[in-house]
Amino acid sequence: MLDPNDIVSALHAAGFTHLVWIPDTHLGTWDAALAQSRLAPIRVCREGEAVGLAIGLMLGGAKPLVAIQCTGFFEAGDAIRNAAHDLKLPLKLIVGVRSARAAKAGKTGDNCPHFAERLVEAWELHRTRFDPAESDTTALAQTLMLLAGHPTAAALLWAE
Repeated sequence: MLDPNDIVSALHAAGFTHLVWIPDTHLGTWDAALAQSRLAPIRVCREGEAVGLAIGLMLGGAKPLVAIQCTGFFEAGDAIRNAAHDLKLPLKLIVGVRSARAAKAGKTGDNCPHFAERLVEAWELHRTRFDPAESDTTALAQTLMLLAGHPTAAALLWAE
């Protein structure tokens, strides 16, 4: 499992300036490392608000990353559609896919992994899957650099 400090370091190295997020049970473990970092974490109340705030930051020249769980991704759909397709902004997302590992093993009835993948496809976002339990810091750094450098809106489906 990757250490939160390694994750925050990789976010910095990828060039992100802000993390706009609603920390869930898994993503929230990054909180202490973020508090000690140069990355400007911004907590929001709703996931659609996170996307709207990221849009404003991008228009102002920043390079934000939105980190939300899959259920929040579902809620933020219209804001994501607007950013990616109407405004054609290179919105970058980490979508925490709740129960992804359990679903892969056939040990959950949680349908979030099923629908997260399909909604990312529906919004025609470039996507990459990442499992921090099966990866090291080098793989994380490479994955985040590719996400940051992708020319259009893109999502990193982060297995939880």
